[in-house]
Amino acid sequence: MRKVLAVLVDNTPGVLVRVAGLFARRGFNIESLAVGTTVDKTVSRITVEVDADNEMLEQVIKQLYKLINVLKVSNLSEFPSVHRELCLIKVQANANNRAEIQQILSSFRAHIIDISHQSVIAEVTGSEDKIEAIISLLQVYGIMEIVRTGKISLMRGSKTVRNGETG
Repeated sequence: MRKVLAVLVDNTPGVLVRVAGLFARRGFNIESLAVGTTVDKTVSRITVEVDADNEMLEQVIKQLYKLINVLKVSNLSEFPSVHRELCLIKVQANANNRAEIQQILSSFRAHIIDISHQSVIAEVTGSEDKIEAIISLLQVYGIMEIVRTGKISLMRGSKTVRNGETG
């Protein structure tokens, strides 16, 4: 079962390598990984999605806390959360099919961010299912390139993960 962790770390060089290395040593394939600074520029948030059962995940969380620079680990799978991903998709497009492509993009609330004579670049944000669905529909036209951010997540309501505290 896929689980999503939010890992708050000191914003210092090498922390991401140590965190990712821990997952590799434990034999976990990271399904999704996104990293960025938080409101406090000295703290980064690593959002990691892994396929693990609760017992295995608990062991990884304990190991994460042993790493220097790890401030807080939260299993977002335990809380009602919002999960999103950003995807840029470059699709082959010409005068004959551009309107059809635009209609598909519009129905997914995707935005065209670049147009050329031979292609369109679209930006789509949403759940993994939404991203997979639009990719499936656009494959007919010829997808030239895709880049995805990985999953980012926040707990719903007033709960937060910040400054080493959940609450």
